[in-house]
Amino acid sequence: MAGTGLFAEILDGEHVYKYYADGEWKKSTSGKTVAIINPTTRKTQYKVQACSQEEVNKVMDLAKTAQKSWAKTPLWKRAELLHKAAAILKEHKAPIAECLVKEIAKPAKDSVTEVVRSGDLVSYTAEEGVRILGEGKFLVSDSFPGNERTKYCLTSKIPLGVVLAIPPFNYPVNLAVSKIAPALIAGNSIVLKPPTQGAVSALHLVHCFHLAGFPKGLINCVTGKGSEIGDFLTMHPGVNCISFTGGDTGIAISKKAGMIPLQMELGGKDACIVLEDADLDLVAANIIKGGFSYSGQRCTAVKVVLVMESVADSLVEKVKAKVAKLTVGPPEDDCDITPVVSESSANYIEGLVKDAKEKGATFCQEYKREGNLIWPLLLDNVRPDMRIAWEEPFGPVLPVLRINSVEEGIHHCNASNFGLQV
Repeated sequence: MAGTGLFAEILDGEHVYKYYADGEWKKSTSGKTVAIINPTTRKTQYKVQACSQEEVNKVMDLAKTAQKSWAKTPLWKRAELLHKAAAILKEHKAPIAECLVKEIAKPAKDSVTEVVRSGDLVSYTAEEGVRILGEGKFLVSDSFPGNERTKYCLTSKIPLGVVLAIPPFNYPVNLAVSKIAPALIAGNSIVLKPPTQGAVSALHLVHCFHLAGFPKGLINCVTGKGSEIGDFLTMHPGVNCISFTGGDTGIAISKKAGMIPLQMELGGKDACIVLEDADLDLVAANIIKGGFSYSGQRCTAVKVVLVMESVADSLVEKVKAKVAKLTVGPPEDDCDITPVVSESSANYIEGLVKDAKEKGATFCQEYKREGNLIWPLLLDNVRPDMRIAWEEPFGPVLPVLRINSVEEGIHHCNASNFGLQV
């Protein structure tokens, strides 16, 4: 399984994983490792290399050199290698899914699904890349007043260079390939900095690309402490683009990165607005799916329900009935609600719950927590003065705010500090 068979090359001793640079799996010269805690057992599950700044410098140089050759590689060849990596990834979904279960407590079935759809995404990106990048744009000179049609111009897209990819813990495989595959098909090289929780899953993913036969130095994966290499990576002069998915860290990155392209998705407080003519059974089913899938640890999860007062009682009862049917327990048992990723996350969620209780929210279930495992909780009669109305819990706790008009619901959404998307 994980770290064995096809993946034995990435393992150094018992449960200690190497980092990837210049087409090779390496141990850090720092001699240090970073522990990855299993959210369910709250014990060390794996260890990864604590790369040094000097090693980051070497990786950046390698990526820069490899990218120049890769940019000259035909599109069809880039796509061919991506399709090969996708096939290897899907074929070896089991050991990667095992890592997801143990690193981030993702239910076993969902873990397999993440790996498979990640492989599909790689293939899709390869196909779309050939289609989009294979087209140029023909421009003529008489679109500006005073000019005649005496000049012609053909434009085409060119790669940026070295892309620093930083995926989040909740989808360390899927949101890694969503950065890696587009960058590669466009002719860029990659330096992947995976999250600590999810790093071993990402290392297994990188090995699939390694086995596909990509050029040395084109894809690199460095692991380590954010305090030592985090800012060093994002401020590195060798980086030409940063793709980051996460939380408030993205704001800090944007301030430090300088004038390079940034692609960021920084969480949200996604609202479900329920009006009087809604099909409440359909709404309740989608609230459960949207709010409690993977214990609410999703950027696009439903994180607040804004419901018209006239139908609020009925909707809350329907959602309560469905919450009662959610299974709670370890990810190995494919439970609906599994432990949140860390003790600090659980403590943060609990702080939001306590604040809501002190300010008079209605608890539709008893609040229950064991270690990192928090039972699903629906909070009714939440008011705007409660933290849970505005902050992102990233856990299985869902607030319900009662509104008296569509305008009131829209106003609440617009008053959020988070950006909105449809």
